[in-house]
Amino acid sequence: MSEDRIEAAILALVEARGEGKSICPSEAAREAFPDTWRDHLRHVRAAAVHLARQGKIAILRKGKPVDPENFKGVYRLSRPPKT
Repeated sequence: MSEDRIEAAILALVEARGEGKSICPSEAAREAFPDTWRDHLRHVRAAAVHLARQGKIAILRKGKPVDPENFKGVYRLSRPPKT
């Protein structure tokens, strides 16, 4: 299933990047689908929203966490903030 593949790529890249760093969604798409990554960007966004709802990642806009249910434009993905 492509959603599992995308989620696994997001989690692996975010973890590898480490604390205080973020990834571009296109990095996850390229990791999961090297030849057709552009076709999967909307799936990456959906997977990112799903993972953010679960608290596994944070979606960032201009370096700040945003509500996964309500954001627009360019975004990045990172580890969730420590509480």
